Amino acid sequence: MEWNQIKYEASALNAEAMNPSNLEQNINVPLIESLVQVIRSLSPAEQALLEEKLWTSVPELSTLELMKLTEQGGAFDFWHDEPDLYTLEDGEPIES
Repeated sequence: MEWNQIKYEASALNAEAMNPSNLEQNINVPLIESLVQVIRSLSPAEQALLEEKLWTSVPELSTLELMKLTEQGGAFDFWHDEPDLYTLEDGEPIES
């Protein structure tokens, strides 16, 4: 699957899930509460094994995917509004 397709689908799913009108329809609260209760009843070793199983099924992003996510995510957009503090004329040239 292409990165853009993954990003689009994740964005669409997140937007749909977070839509206030869909929250009540999409969340099975009793199921979630039961799962939390079961997880809390597990021994620390069982919880660690469960955590390991859950996280190993999530693929890590490649460097390129992480760069695209960072670039397109908007978290650093505020830098576009920052003034340029330095120019090529600032400082002294480095001599080797």
